[in-house]
Amino acid sequence: MELGLKGKTVIVTGGGSNIGRSVFLAFMAEGCNTVNAELDEAQGQKVVDQAKSLPGKALLVKTDVTDHKSVEAMVKKTLDTFGQVDILVNNVGWTFDRLFIEKPREEWEKEIKINYWGFINCTRAVLDHFIARKSGAIVSLGSDAGRIGEWREAVYSGCKGAVIATTKAVAREVGRYNIRLNVVCPGVTVPASANDMSKYSLWQESFKIFTPEVQQKATHAYPLRRLGKPEDIAGAVLFLASDAASFITGQTLSVSGGYSMM
Repeated sequence: MELGLKGKTVIVTGGGSNIGRSVFLAFMAEGCNTVNAELDEAQGQKVVDQAKSLPGKALLVKTDVTDHKSVEAMVKKTLDTFGQVDILVNNVGWTFDRLFIEKPREEWEKEIKINYWGFINCTRAVLDHFIARKSGAIVSLGSDAGRIGEWREAVYSGCKGAVIATTKAVAREVGRYNIRLNVVCPGVTVPASANDMSKYSLWQESFKIFTPEVQQKATHAYPLRRLGKPEDIAGAVLFLASDAASFITGQTLSVSGGYSMM
């Protein structure tokens, strides 16, 4: 299937780690101008360097998605460099698993700032440009937690549920401008190695917990009897961002081996 992505300009937030890294490299492989909007510059540059052999053009822009001015500066840099933006991938996310009554307020606030305000800031920053061009696609990373409500992830679940609902609402508002918004919900997707994540990644703590034995036990919650790989998620993101999905908007796709069946 021809995705029609070659030559398009794509912003991937958090393109230095795990799923974001895989998404960034996948767009590069399609020949896209791809911006790695990453807070961890060293990790972001490492991924950009890995992409040098791919046909796309890469740009690293240090970006804090919780700061709307940082996001707006990143979008301006993208426009100054490539002249347009065609696709935004809202990938950045963060949580730390604890029971709701055991969580400190600081963690709730961090989850809301990164998972929901980050999504809002980035989405808003590209919409004027998309509306002027009457074209654009936004694919946001949700979570099955936002569809079913996950144990030990109460506020994170709420944030990801908000991403899903806001995506639908904005898709209704801007569909007249040929702008599409969709959500991909991964299940547990463990990095292949510690080298595949930034210093800000949620996996910095969780990676030590998810030993091979724990991962094997976790597969029993999935009908396909395996955990997700970053490449599994990247394929779905590319499809929803592409011309092949030109009549799909306001939708939520779980890419989680059947963990949730909505």
